[in-house]
Amino acid sequence: MDDEVQLVRDGFVAEIVLNRPAKMNAVTPAMAATIERLCRELDRDDQVRAVLLRGTGDRAFCAGSDLNALADYSSAWAFRNRVEYATAVRDMRKPVVAALHGWVLGGGAEMALSADIRVMGRGARMGFPEVVRGWVGGGGASQMLPRLVGYGQAMKLLLTGDPIGAEEAHRLGIVEYLVEDQDVAGEARALCRKFAGFSPVAVESVKASVRMALSSSLAAGIRYENEMNTLCFSAGDHMEGIRAFQQKRNAEFKA
Repeated sequence: MDDEVQLVRDGFVAEIVLNRPAKMNAVTPAMAATIERLCRELDRDDQVRAVLLRGTGDRAFCAGSDLNALADYSSAWAFRNRVEYATAVRDMRKPVVAALHGWVLGGGAEMALSADIRVMGRGARMGFPEVVRGWVGGGGASQMLPRLVGYGQAMKLLLTGDPIGAEEAHRLGIVEYLVEDQDVAGEARALCRKFAGFSPVAVESVKASVRMALSSSLAAGIRYENEMNTLCFSAGDHMEGIRAFQQKRNAEFKA
C-alpha cells in the first residue's frame, strides 16, 4: 500500500486517507493511481457499505494535484490520459462522505464535489484556483458546481479562483454539514456508519436514482427510480424492514 494513500477499515466502513501532510496532501500521479485502485476495489467489496474520504495533518484536506508533478507529463496527450482521481471517487456506486478541514483546493475540492455528502469544519476554506494558473480543472468542478449552486455562483468561484470560507460554502449548498473543526472526522464517520446500517441495495439504489436525475428528463428519471425500487424489492431486504417495523426494533440488514 502506498504510504501516502492509506486504507482503514472499521466494520462495513472503509476510509481512504490522504497521508502527505507536509505537502497539504497534494496528489501525485502515484497517489492518483492508488486512489483509483482503492475506489474500484472497495466498490466491489461486499464487506464495504460506505466510504469515508479524509486527509491527515492540520493544514489541508487536499490542496489538489501536485503542481510539480503536473509539469512532468511528456505531452498534452499524456496529461489527457492521466488517472483522474476525482472521477474515480465520483464513479463509485457506494455512498462516499468527504471530511473537509483546512484547505480544500483544486483537485481536492473536485474530490469533495465528487463525494455524496460533505462535512466541513468551520475553519476550512475551499477554492478552485486553476484559472489563476492558466487552465480549467479537469476533475468535474465546471460540471458539478453549477448543479449544486447555479450558474452565476459557479462562474464567480471558477472565474475568480478566490477561496471561500466554510460558512459561505454551507450557505451556497456546497457542503451539507458544518461542524466544529475537531468534530469533522467524527461526524463524517458517524454518517458512514449510519449509511452502513441500511440495506446496501437500497442505499446504492438511492444514489443511482439521484445521479440519474442529473442527466435525464423527469419522466425518464421517474421510470428509472421505479426500476430501482423494483430491484430493492427483488433483493428481499424490504421484508426485514417490514418485520422490524412490526416488531418495533431496528432493522438488521445482513451482508
